Amino acid sequence: MAPRTAFFGTPATAVPALAALCAATRVELVVTRPDRARGRSGTPQPPAVKEAALAWGLPVEQPARAADVAPRLDGLDLCVVVAYGHILPAAMLEIPHRGFVNLHFSRLPRWRGAAPVARAILAGDETTGVDLMALDAGMDTGDLIARREVDIEDDDTTGTLTGRLAGRGAELLLETLPGILDGSAIRTPQPETGITHAAKLEKAAGRLNPSTMSADECDRVVRAFNPNPGAWGMVDGGRIKVWRSRVAEAGDLEPGVTRRDDDRVLVGTPAGAWELIEVQAAGKGRMTAATWARGHRGAFHWE
Repeated sequence: MAPRTAFFGTPATAVPALAALCAATRVELVVTRPDRARGRSGTPQPPAVKEAALAWGLPVEQPARAADVAPRLDGLDLCVVVAYGHILPAAMLEIPHRGFVNLHFSRLPRWRGAAPVARAILAGDETTGVDLMALDAGMDTGDLIARREVDIEDDDTTGTLTGRLAGRGAELLLETLPGILDGSAIRTPQPETGITHAAKLEKAAGRLNPSTMSADECDRVVRAFNPNPGAWGMVDGGRIKVWRSRVAEAGDLEPGVTRRDDDRVLVGTPAGAWELIEVQAAGKGRMTAATWARGHRGAFHWE
């Protein structure tokens, strides 16, 4: 008989791992967050994991408290958690025969917490990874079971890097499941040094100011805050979001000074030039920076 499992997860980046678990075990329960209001209409929308689970004929629960599903876990072999969004009660973790395992998108103990991918980009890390760990009562403190490292590309955003990590994590889970289920997988305590914490991104921290931030800092903020909550700045009294940018080769520009160079929009910083590629002015849709610059009135004063 196939191993009996449950899955806890919410966003689209958890769906590849759910698919991997379905391929190797009998998934008897999928637990996800309640539907949330989205868009201007405020209509409740289901999480991506719920949509996938229902499409695959899997039973779904959306409890207000994770502890409410504890009785459903009795007799299961294993529970897998990927970006569920709630801390699970310690008493639940011992119910399945092999406990709970969690896919976490960093190389632990670096970037424990809610926003490991964005924090890695903000910090300028060149590599990250996806770790499979045993879940315990702490915040991403469980024993490590397996790891797959991933390079961070110069143009990676939180969205693109998370998607790549989600795919690698699903592969890692599928490879490691047999050892977890038969008890042969080696579990290694995390190092006690090199611990960093990945706090949730706050909108205010996404503010761009090329008068005081280097080109590299501006670009990392843009990439880390894409797709949510979005990097932004104030130009001539108007709010603008910056969705794509890069560090540019350009002549000397005074910090905060913006120059139109054919179809390029270059901004000076205290260290290097910063090129805007895709932006969004208040009340407008996304557009190329060149289009925005042609329609912009004023001298591009960053505030």
